[in-house]
Amino acid sequence: MATKLFALDIGTRSVVGIILEETNDTYHVADIIVREHKERAMVDGQIHNVVYVAELIAEIRKELEQKHGPLTKVSVAAAGRSLKTERATVTLNIRNRAIFTEEDINRLELQAVQQAQQQLVQQRDDIASSHYYCVGYSVLHYRLDNEAIGSLLDQQGEVAAVEVIATFLPRVVVESLIAALKRADLEMDALTLEPIAAINVLIPQTMRRLNVALVDIGAGTSDIAITDQNTVVAYGMVPTAGDEVTEALSDTYLLDFPVAERIKRTLGTDEPIIMQDILGFDETHAHADVVHAILPTVKQLAEAIGNEILLLNNNVPPKAVMLVGGGSLTPHLPALLGEVLALPANRIAVRGIDAIQNVTREAHITATPELVTPIGIAIAAKKMPIQYMSLKVNGQIVRLFEVKDMTVGDAMLAANIRAKQLFGKPGQALAINVNGQDIFIPGEHGQPATILLNGEPASTKTRISSNDEITIMDGKDGKTASAAVKDILDATLTKTITIEGQPFILEPNITVNNEPATLQTRLKDRDKVSYMMAHTIEDALTLANKRTLIQQCTSFSVFVNNKPMHLPRFSAELLINDKPTKLSYPIKNGDSLRLQLGASPTVQSIASEAGIRLIEAIEVTFQGEAITLEKIENEAQLNGVAVKPTATVTTGASLQFIPRETSPFIFQDVFRFSDWQLPTVASSFKVLRNDSEVGFDSLIFGGDTLAIQFDE
Repeated sequence: MATKLFALDIGTRSVVGIILEETNDTYHVADIIVREHKERAMVDGQIHNVVYVAELIAEIRKELEQKHGPLTKVSVAAAGRSLKTERATVTLNIRNRAIFTEEDINRLELQAVQQAQQQLVQQRDDIASSHYYCVGYSVLHYRLDNEAIGSLLDQQGEVAAVEVIATFLPRVVVESLIAALKRADLEMDALTLEPIAAINVLIPQTMRRLNVALVDIGAGTSDIAITDQNTVVAYGMVPTAGDEVTEALSDTYLLDFPVAERIKRTLGTDEPIIMQDILGFDETHAHADVVHAILPTVKQLAEAIGNEILLLNNNVPPKAVMLVGGGSLTPHLPALLGEVLALPANRIAVRGIDAIQNVTREAHITATPELVTPIGIAIAAKKMPIQYMSLKVNGQIVRLFEVKDMTVGDAMLAANIRAKQLFGKPGQALAINVNGQDIFIPGEHGQPATILLNGEPASTKTRISSNDEITIMDGKDGKTASAAVKDILDATLTKTITIEGQPFILEPNITVNNEPATLQTRLKDRDKVSYMMAHTIEDALTLANKRTLIQQCTSFSVFVNNKPMHLPRFSAELLINDKPTKLSYPIKNGDSLRLQLGASPTVQSIASEAGIRLIEAIEVTFQGEAITLEKIENEAQLNGVAVKPTATVTTGASLQFIPRETSPFIFQDVFRFSDWQLPTVASSFKVLRNDSEVGFDSLIFGGDTLAIQFDE
């Protein structure tokens, strides 16, 4: 036997009553009555005149009762245009805390939803947050340290943030619906949301894994719902719909609003349009001309709907769009919406009741898109009715409006428990100045609150039922920050190194508030810490009191006749771990330093580098023997003391080369360098230079052959 379902779609311009007969999960539309409001009793989906709306409902009920018998219960929908959407962002300092867990993410999301709820409330001073029901939210972005990230799960960093878009339903919408039904002698059998109703009949659960947008274009507003990942992820509304097109016709052709509304409904044909303006003149216009006249308004409608879809869908076009409602029949709307969303024509479609599965209708009922939502209300209110549930949160009785699977987080929202209460306060931080740089040592993170559902541990995502009891025990506040100098200085500041085979421990030189301190000194708020540490080899040698090695490592230089002279080839070479290095090279723990000394220069080698000749010398042959004759040309003084050319010179020394007056070599000079002796008894002799007879005072030159020849 068929079950009779009575449903009402109470819209801004009209009320639709429908009789649906259910038999084994199939539905038959037995009757539909549409009545327009006689006065402006509805504004944006909310009943503003309960009496007028109740009278129209009673009129529809009586007319349907004449055909279908007594009607005492009815299914209705809260208008999607009543939904309020708000975006909000919250941040959380997660420095030095454990990795982010799924429960941490849930609590952060809940805090963002509450922020959105508060933003919504702030727009009206006379509304409290408890006057709104959260019917769903979607995460737009997760961020870690100001960078977008796919998920915060198991992440670590400085600051975590989440941005959500949350949807709320004013409680007064539901209460005014109930009041109007009571005046019409009807009892609310079930309640749903209009977007849920339309989605339920056009996008079954098996299709909701797809990212699809459903748009119900009515008279005053266009309601949007989006599916993805097997659920409805977002709801939205734009205050632009069919009335804008009617007004465009009225303004262009000077028509009364009802006349313009009638003409708008005939634009689906190609027939010429006959109209009478407010002055009484009859006019006939080509269908194409009328459509062209409203095209700018249609473009604006498409842009408003398309931009809201993108906003609700994280700025990404959905896979497809379904259009329902009377406004969906507006000429060129699907194509223009496709341009806004960058979707091909075959991904945007107007859907009528023929698209609803397992639904038949009486022959006199037209399969128009306007009837999708009324049918959906009857079916959705039966299959997925929204009910109230009562439960306790910390002893307080809370009533929730069930629009989805309710969770502990929803109960906390209804009980006005702030998500911030779910985290213990962090301990007081320490502000320390280290070598002129301010650093902050955070206090201990607070422990999260404990949530019990009927005495058992639970999370904010745990599902709840009527008569449940939720207990939230505050988390523990974190301890005040505590630190010693060693906690703020890198442990690698203390190094053990070897210098010339001797071990040295290099600790940083530390002061706190200009007083000597150690690594174990405890710190207080606003302390000033200064330290010097060994970063380079030169730092290490300085701290180890080995400045002499630094001097030896520098380039070998002396002063020659009061002018500096650099001789790098005589410098000592610095080795780190037996490899050549420089004083500016970084020093690490365990490094070994030593000097590899260069050859020590002599006075003669430095004079040669300076182009100064110390000795004038010639070579001659005397009596058949090679002899070298020498005279001092420049006298060397090392640091003011006369030295021989073979004397060793150290870096930084001062050398003076003093010229000596010299005379040319003569024959008799040879006797100072030769061991040859005149015979004690000798006859007369000749003094020869290169076989020519000369005197003992004759000049001689290098290469000469000298001899003394005796007479026989």
